[in-house]
Amino acid sequence: MSRPSDDIGTRSDTSRAVAFSDAVFAIVITLLVLDLRVPEVPPGHLLSGLLGQWPSYAAYLASYTYVAVVWLNHKGAFNRVKESDRGLHWVNLFVLFTTALLPFPTAVVSHALQEHDQQDQRVAVAFYALIGALLCASWLAFFHYLARRADLLAEEASERHFPAERIRALVGVILYAAAGLIGYLVAPLAGMVIFVVLPVFYALTSAGLHQVPLVHRIAHRPPTSGR
Repeated sequence: MSRPSDDIGTRSDTSRAVAFSDAVFAIVITLLVLDLRVPEVPPGHLLSGLLGQWPSYAAYLASYTYVAVVWLNHKGAFNRVKESDRGLHWVNLFVLFTTALLPFPTAVVSHALQEHDQQDQRVAVAFYALIGALLCASWLAFFHYLARRADLLAEEASERHFPAERIRALVGVILYAAAGLIGYLVAPLAGMVIFVVLPVFYALTSAGLHQVPLVHRIAHRPPTSGR
């Protein structure tokens, strides 16, 4: 629903918000790679040392892909926004806050998987899932805010876009929570598989859930007349 601003001084274009957000994403991705280190092994064992660090590579892949998808979603969202207000800045900062947390659980998972302690691995995977669910929850707040503030959107933006995006964010909250439970109660590696697969879903739907061919066909299928 469109709602006029009571204070025009709180409005601004989106350039500063986008530039600041891009800088945060770049820093987060840079921090992720710092967990990849040269293995400390005796001469002649470099290959086995590199292969033994596979959890670091898996954790890096999951988190790098996640941040990349966050950037794509962020770009797609702000392409549909003509101006920002104080509320949008705060929900955007919430998204950045949760994204900036990702290097920490990534390092925790990498370390736990290399130490081969089953209980620590379960806790590490559950912790990563908690941060992933929190990040999806921040997007849910972001999309919900824009779904209610049509006055901030560009004229060409579809009114259905942000209400539909709330579904994507809610799916993420549910699936990351499920991954954490599976990783903690069943097998840590099963949770890790979900962590790698989930960003693929968000990458495929980064233009919007209603833009996915199958969803688009279902949404625009003409009603069948009953007999």
